[in-house]
Amino acid sequence: MEGVSESLKEAELVNLQRLAHLLRSLSPAEVETLELLLDDEARDVIGTSLKELDGGKGIPLDEW
Repeated sequence: MEGVSESLKEAELVNLQRLAHLLRSLSPAEVETLELLLDDEARDVIGTSLKELDGGKGIPLDEW
């Protein structure tokens, strides 16, 4: 990485280590939530579903 200072390289390594630690500490439900939030298509579907629910287009559980 030409032109990048040594301190910046070290900072990036520390941040990656912190990220790895955080990811290992997540529960399976938290990992799944993170995956959904990072998936553009899933996020769009969730957003559309929430708008439909707010508009009264939801299906009651007993009819589902």
